[in-house]
Amino acid sequence: MKLAGLFKASAIASALALVGCGGDINITPTVNDNSTYTDNSVNNSNNTTGGTSEDVTCASYESAAGTVEGTFDGLDCLYNDSFASKNISITSNITFEELPNGGVHKFDDALLIGEDGDTSAGFTIPAVGPTMTVKPGAVLAFSSGEAIIRIARGAKIQAVGTSTKPIVFTSANAFDRFDNEGNGPLYADWGGIIINGKGITDQCTDAERAGATCNVASEGITSYFGGNDNTDSSGNIKWAKIWYAGSGPRVGGEGDDLNSLTLNAVGSGSEFDYIHIHQGFDDGIEIFGGATTLKHIVVTDTQDDSFDFDAGWQGKAQFLFIKHGSVTLSDGSIAHMGNGGFESDGVKGASSAEVSPSNPTVANVTVITSDELSVRDGDPSTAYKFDDEFNSQIYNALIIKTSATQTHCISFSSDGEKQADKIAFHNSVMACDSEFADADGTFNSGKEPAALTGTTLTDWFDNSGANERIAASATVLAADGFSTNTASTDITISANDLSTLDSSFFDSAAYIGAVSDQDTSSNWYKWVEAAVAAADAD
Repeated sequence: MKLAGLFKASAIASALALVGCGGDINITPTVNDNSTYTDNSVNNSNNTTGGTSEDVTCASYESAAGTVEGTFDGLDCLYNDSFASKNISITSNITFEELPNGGVHKFDDALLIGEDGDTSAGFTIPAVGPTMTVKPGAVLAFSSGEAIIRIARGAKIQAVGTSTKPIVFTSANAFDRFDNEGNGPLYADWGGIIINGKGITDQCTDAERAGATCNVASEGITSYFGGNDNTDSSGNIKWAKIWYAGSGPRVGGEGDDLNSLTLNAVGSGSEFDYIHIHQGFDDGIEIFGGATTLKHIVVTDTQDDSFDFDAGWQGKAQFLFIKHGSVTLSDGSIAHMGNGGFESDGVKGASSAEVSPSNPTVANVTVITSDELSVRDGDPSTAYKFDDEFNSQIYNALIIKTSATQTHCISFSSDGEKQADKIAFHNSVMACDSEFADADGTFNSGKEPAALTGTTLTDWFDNSGANERIAASATVLAADGFSTNTASTDITISANDLSTLDSSFFDSAAYIGAVSDQDTSSNWYKWVEAAVAAADAD
């Protein structure tokens, strides 16, 4: 990237400062003996202090062959394919500590936590699998597009940072000492995080769930997910950054992609809170079924959809900030990023008595689109794409497109119209130069509910005056460029107080959009501020 020299050396540090394949084959790993320390590292990080073998302990785990441990090179902990790979399932607990002096945990290959398998072929999901713990301030860097983190059913990830010490999952090329070509970090540098849960997905039948034979093969790299427990927990990720992850279509063809964060049938026992996803290749967060929750999530400059909801997801989300932009590549060319802010799919497999179409409740959203076509596939930057019988109630959303010559803000597929009467915006504002993709402007695909036939899309969005559509030039953002201008005279409706929603999850928010300009001292404001600054530096 042309700006990579600046960005990779400073963006991670500055952002931190601003916020304070087939089933696994078990093989015998190499046991690393680090009892004798030899420093043969090349330190090109401008950090000359280094650590010592006495004060740094790399991550380790117990295997049939004994203790397997990473190698400390004087600054970083290095993990080769004898420690972790697509052929090794780590079946005991493992912990990654914050390393001193800017050191990182660097991986050559995949990090697979827990045993994976197909229960219809005799595999039994462990009742209590291993936990991968990542401590506040730890940085995990990956040097291969094949390198993923995969959490199997029964296993957990506990990656819980703090506002001053967030956890970072990133490309090894973000660090000069690992960037052999000198091009800096870029989308698809590594594979991202896949979490497989035991929740309910419409990709299985009721009979398969009852017989414990629900085994859905995940996208991107084969592993299995699904079950019958929407309250299941696969752990938590909080105060974390996931940058430069994902991949394009793999062996399964179009759609068989790796996302920055994939939540496969993850239950409501898991929480994903204060996460910044940046410059992913495919989707920022893709959810297949389950009932997990999302809160305080920022997605910037992801090539495909920022959020992709599918397969009967029944969860909740609040405070979602999305910004589409562009990045400068190493040859000086510009890559435009962003398809849908939301790709909203109701049905992946088939609905049944146990699983209805995706029906999340979502509140306090800001989507800042562009008027560009994504480098990924030439699709336009949009705010919402509704497909496959999607259902949802959306509160306090702010949708922005300042100019539009080749893009629009909201589109429906004909299948997306099937249950459009079960999609409703409440107390939301659309400030878009082009509002809808449908030039006819009415529900008339022949698949829409009879009550909506001939209804205009503008009337549908307006929802009897609950929402408003205003000029693209309206003053809706504050001077910072991301928070809602609560003093705007162009916004004439009030926010929904959310009192009718689940008070155990939803916070009262007296503003429309994801972030308030009256909230500048809060952790959430600072989290978004840092994320936008990092994206703008790219």
